[in-house]
Amino acid sequence: FHYRTNRVYVITMSAPYAILSQNRVGGGGTYYRISHASVSTKTPMTFGLFVPSRYVTNITEKSDNKTNVPVIFWLSGLTCDDTNFAQKAGARAFLAGEKEGVAIVMPDTSPRGDNSVPNVDSYDLGIGAGFYVNATKAPYSTHYHMYNYVTIELPNLLKEHFSIGKDNLRSITGHSMGGHGALTIAIKDPSNWVSVSAFSPICNPTNCPWGKKAFENYFGSVEIGKAHDATALLSERSTPIAEFDDILIDQGDADNFLTEKQLLPENLVEAAGRCGQKVTLRMQKGYDHSYFFIASFIEDHVSFHGKRLQKRSAQILASKAAANDFASTAGKPITCQAMFARGPK
Repeated sequence: FHYRTNRVYVITMSAPYAILSQNRVGGGGTYYRISHASVSTKTPMTFGLFVPSRYVTNITEKSDNKTNVPVIFWLSGLTCDDTNFAQKAGARAFLAGEKEGVAIVMPDTSPRGDNSVPNVDSYDLGIGAGFYVNATKAPYSTHYHMYNYVTIELPNLLKEHFSIGKDNLRSITGHSMGGHGALTIAIKDPSNWVSVSAFSPICNPTNCPWGKKAFENYFGSVEIGKAHDATALLSERSTPIAEFDDILIDQGDADNFLTEKQLLPENLVEAAGRCGQKVTLRMQKGYDHSYFFIASFIEDHVSFHGKRLQKRSAQILASKAAANDFASTAGKPITCQAMFARGPK
């Protein structure tokens, strides 16, 4: 059942996904909305996917020799679904993605579309507020497994069917709750991500009202939530994260949630300083928490990730070429064609 259209979609093993819509977008790429049956959430899940024009055949054609497409994961914030980013910041993001040659995937923020998914009359808990964790406390523990969805299931679907993000050629960013998700997911498992950035992230959720409410309901304990707190995770480190030369964060200084102490970027910067991790926090004068802010600076973030993804892609190709050269001569006798002169005996 799709909650926007009131249509029922039957997704079988022979059809592991369904393309709900596709639109040509600025720059020549294509924006898709794709639905599939999720094993993580036990519900239908829908995600958005921008694909640059040079890689569109990865979606439209069946082939075992598709080009590996680098991808940026975008995680949205409270109350959002898979469409908000595309509608409000997609025009600039997709142009930048076309320029950089990177796909952008936009998952939902929680399970939905099934009457068994628990919800409450609150914007900061339940549907639209999955916090990118695997809930362990009833009634959320059955469906709210967004950490597994974003880090395992969705990457595997993209790799298997579209050759997107193979060889861990993926980066991650997000806004607010999604910024929290991006930071914690990357910091917890940096080997699976090329780079990480965020807009107005919830940097220290165990010390703010949003995070405390979420962790008490999803885990039964704020203390358990430290495993999904970017500031707490960096505080446990004594050295910087080798995989991330920088973490880019944009924060508006007119953001009401900043003054309400929901975001706490200063705590993250302090923890990063103690372990030597570089964090570039850009305080943007006059900007608030809205998608107007995101749209104003999204091109910087796509470029930030695009350059690092291109560098990693070149390294992967060089490594594979070297391995192929070695494989072609392995086990064969070495023939020397060098000429040399002997001196008199």
